[in-house]
Amino acid sequence: MSISTIYFKLVAKLSQLDGLAPLAIRIYLAPVLLQAGYNKLTNFEDIVAWFGNSEWGLGLPFPEVMAALATGTELFGAILLLLGLATRLVAIPMMITMLVAAFAVHWPNGWLAIADNSSWLANERVSEAAEKLATAKQILAQYGNYDWLTSSGNFVILNNGIEFSITYFVMLLVLFMYGGGRYFSIDYWIARKHIKS
Repeated sequence: MSISTIYFKLVAKLSQLDGLAPLAIRIYLAPVLLQAGYNKLTNFEDIVAWFGNSEWGLGLPFPEVMAALATGTELFGAILLLLGLATRLVAIPMMITMLVAAFAVHWPNGWLAIADNSSWLANERVSEAAEKLATAKQILAQYGNYDWLTSSGNFVILNNGIEFSITYFVMLLVLFMYGGGRYFSIDYWIARKHIKS
């Protein structure tokens, strides 16, 4: 038996588990989006102000409507994703939300979410952050309880680039193209029942 035959037989057997990948994406995205929606809901007036203000915010039209749509999309969409219900449909407004976030909020900051001066994706803003972070660490080491302050992890500078929103967009695009997955989504069982009848 050739290596290619063994390979294709293995792929055929593994295809029975192809629902695990969409399940993993859904389980990963659901809490992220649920938290984002919850944060918007609990700070709704601030979100409306930020969406609408053109001087220090996004300057979007109809900020109340836009804030409600973003909040609802993230809250209810996360629940539907977790269940694997209407996965393809709910992925559409979520992808739009991620694109708006990427290009209206994060774009000026470049790619990186966390400022990492050693990255080939570092822009001028990230390069400047390295000196500021080093200075902050020196101040903390000299005047603060540095060991205690860093016992939960290292200090970083949030660059707030498009990295996360584009990553979530790509994950949602996969769910849009492939659905909630075999066996582990309500969509699968509804489709299976529909095909049988």
